[in-house]
Amino acid sequence: FFFFCSLWIIKSITPLAEFFASPTAQAAFRLAFQPGGSLHLWCPPFGSGVTTTTGNNDLAAALQCSGFSNEKFAVQFAQFAQNSFYSVADDLSYFLETFLFTIATKTFLRYEQLMVLLDSIRKFYSTIKVIVADDNFEPEHITGENIQHYIMPPAQGWFAGRNLAVSQVTTKYFLWVDDDFLFTEKTKIEKLVEVMEAVPELDVVGGSLKENQFYFSLIYEEGEETEGGCLYRKSNKKLHSVPGYPQCFLASGVVNFFLARTDAVQRVGFDPKLQRIAHSEFFMDGLGYLLVATCGDVSIDHQHVARSAHYRKFRKPTKDDSEFKLQLHFFKNHLKCIKYG
Repeated sequence: FFFFCSLWIIKSITPLAEFFASPTAQAAFRLAFQPGGSLHLWCPPFGSGVTTTTGNNDLAAALQCSGFSNEKFAVQFAQFAQNSFYSVADDLSYFLETFLFTIATKTFLRYEQLMVLLDSIRKFYSTIKVIVADDNFEPEHITGENIQHYIMPPAQGWFAGRNLAVSQVTTKYFLWVDDDFLFTEKTKIEKLVEVMEAVPELDVVGGSLKENQFYFSLIYEEGEETEGGCLYRKSNKKLHSVPGYPQCFLASGVVNFFLARTDAVQRVGFDPKLQRIAHSEFFMDGLGYLLVATCGDVSIDHQHVARSAHYRKFRKPTKDDSEFKLQLHFFKNHLKCIKYG
């Protein structure tokens, strides 16, 4: 085993050359290279201190044998974040459909529309993985190559299904679509991927639904500590354009057709308490955590199908649903009001 150690300990009253000849430095170096020592021992360049991943006993022993057992040291323990890497293939289309993004959707009482959606996906993306979260009362078996169908308990709701679907994504990005959407020649997901790859700060990039972008901005107005603030959702309110992509600009939220960075969305999540009235709430929870943009040159179509009475019964929120959402916003988001415009 080869251990890497970057060491820098400076005591304010000790000259640098004198320090490296001291027992403290020698003991610290021995500490990093012994079996019980640290794979990475790093010490801050200012002040006297040690940052290490080693055990407390080894660190104490090293300081004691160095002759500094009666002195005080600031000890800081840090956990370094791990990077994620994705494979690159020579065939760009294979790479896009295998490694870069997955399509995810949630279905309820709309199997006929779901099958039309899946057929349209296969027309333009023949091998891409599709994840379907399904909370129907009477689940049907969905067949097809590279389709993952997850059955849920009945009527768990919109965000619970989103959580399940996104939890199974293993690619860098996922594309969210509703189960009654329709892929067309203008549904060029690779264009959204290009924007996300060129601007890695972005977490979500939305497209257009029937060439309507349906974007909005969220403006927070701070209130009293006990009452909370107010959040204003302003439709068609855009911010500045994305550098290098004039057809795209920043916003706070987008339509239900978006490409998202998987790890970023998984960190924010979808609150499963919201079963019927839920879309803007995801972007409200992500405010300050997700950088969102919308691009007008990528669009998807919507199937023109009449909704059944049974479906409308579950889709339309009740008064209790609306009141519960306001209560949730107050206790979770500390908001006394939400205004739409």
